Formats: sequence, structure tokens, C-alpha cells
Amino acid sequence: MTPVEALERVVHCLDRAHESGFKTKAFVRALDVARATPADELAERAAAGTLTDLEGIGDSSATVIQQALAGGTVAYLTELEGKTQVPLTDAGAVYRQALKGDLHLHSRWSDGGATIEAMARTAIALGHEYMVLTDHSPRLTVAHGLSVERLEQQLADVATLNHQLAPFRILTGIEVDILEDGTLDHGDDMLSRLDLVIASVHSKLRMAGKEMTERMVRAVANPHVDVLGHCTGRMIGKRDPSSFDPDYVFAACAHFHTAVEINCRPERLDPPRDLLKMAIDYGCWFSIDSDAHSTGQLEWQPLGCNRAAEVGVPLDRVINTFTADRLLAWTRGDDGDDGAE
Repeated sequence: MTPVEALERVVHCLDRAHESGFKTKAFVRALDVARATPADELAERAAAGTLTDLEGIGDSSATVIQQALAGGTVAYLTELEGKTQVPLTDAGAVYRQALKGDLHLHSRWSDGGATIEAMARTAIALGHEYMVLTDHSPRLTVAHGLSVERLEQQLADVATLNHQLAPFRILTGIEVDILEDGTLDHGDDMLSRLDLVIASVHSKLRMAGKEMTERMVRAVANPHVDVLGHCTGRMIGKRDPSSFDPDYVFAACAHFHTAVEINCRPERLDPPRDLLKMAIDYGCWFSIDSDAHSTGQLEWQPLGCNRAAEVGVPLDRVINTFTADRLLAWTRGDDGDDGAE
């Protein structure tokens, strides 16, 4: 393991543990420095004990580099690998083993911390056959959302990567904002070119329940929308769920062939169990998605799998258990199932 590989894995494990404080930022900075420093220089500095003379390399990251160069165990990495594993129940494992892809993840093109290629190679290592790249749309400026022009550029990059990574497939997508009136933050022409569209509310989360219900139902009814993302918008312990009528929203999801996302981010775990059970009763489709913003967060799917198993989500209604070709047929509505039970 090279020093860069060791530092990459440290950052991966810290992200998997949802550690976003100073420690992670310090290791991300050290990784950037290690990537920019010739391997020979790193080895010479390790031998001379001058690694910390490089701005951005501290005592902890210097130790990781030295131990990686020595070819033995990287003690801190071994510790992290053991204590940052994502819990998976026996029942949840059935769902996780059935998943063939992840339908919601972000890259550096918007507010993610890794390149598209790094996310794809991690997805491959996790056993996925495909992933859907769903960076943010332009209204979410704080997340550096993608304009039409930038999305066009991303589509070209994805096409090139798909040639390099085959048979793994990067499917094209977007997490498009649901605007206040229920319209979407990209036009039909652009959305029709994508393999999968997730629609999510990111603004005005405290609007009145009637208006929020109408807003969400209008988005769910849009023929280009395939998945309703993190439907309540809650942040556990920090932000209460939005007010809306779940009967109307989930009935609309079932009717319009729009899946309800089981969002796996530990601060979201959205929808809550009671709403998840309601969506089951309405015969909805589901997707179990990491909503990852870094490579380590791609390992969060077990959190959603555990919840799906706990409330009895029908496994055959989880669309990312489909092959890529079947998923694409499903998004086109020509898979032979109208979404109702």
C-alpha cells in the first residue's frame, strides 16, 4: 500500500464513520499534499524524519505515510477499519445482497468530496453493477448545482468513463430541486436525456402542509421523475419533518410510478418508520440509496436495508435490486408493471 493509498483509505473510513470535523479535514489536506509530492521525496523525508516540514502533514498523517512506506501494518488504518464498520442485521443483509446499484450519490461536480471515477471504483469494490450519478441542480447554489451547460459536460465525461470502466455502468441522473410551485429545476428537454431523475425538496421546508402536499404531488406526477428523494426533509435531532399529507403523496407515488427513496444517511433515515409502512400499504416502489457525498458514505446502504427489513418492505418492490437494463426499462415505464398492486 502506497502512502497515497493509505491516506485515501483513512479518509474513506473517516467518511464512513460520518466524522466531518478537524481530523477528517486534516487527513484530506494531508492526502492532497501526498498526491502532489513526488514519491521519492516522500520516501526521503520519511527516512530523514522531515515529513512534517511539508505544510499540511501533521504527526498522525506522517506516521501513516511512514508505516505505509515500511510495508507493514498501518496501525491507525487498522484501528479505523475495525471501528467504522456500518452495522448490518441478518435481515438487512438479505436486502443488501440483493442490491445491484446505488441510485443517489454526489461527486465533486456539485457538493461531493470525490471524483466520479473514485465513486465508481468504490461502487465496483462494493460489488455494485452500476451507480446513478445524481449531482444537484442549479437552484441549490450552496451545493454548486449543475446548470444545463455543466450537466452537458458531465454527460460527456460519464460517457468516457463508461468506456474505461465497462462492464460497470455509470447511469446519468440528477437530484433535481422541487421548486415552491412543484415545478422542477431543469426543463423537460434536459431531464428527458437522463437515465434517472430524483426529485427532492431542499428549500422552504416549513411551508404549510397543504401547499407542501400540492408541491410534492405535482413533482411526483411529472413523467420525468423516477424517485422522490428524502421525502420529509428531516435532520434527526436538528430539523423536524416537513408537514404534508402522506396519504396523498404516497398514493401519487404509486399511481405515477415514482419510487419512494429510503435515504440511508444516518442524519436523515428518511422516511421515518411510520411513513415507510404507509408507503408499503399504498403499493409504492422503493429505492435504497446512500445519498453519498464521499466514497466512504457509499457504505451506508446497510442502514436503509436494516430499516427496510424491519418494516417489511417487499424486496421485489426495491428498484435497485434490478439489473441496469431492467431499471432503465422501469424508468421508461415499459417493464410490464404499472406500479400498482
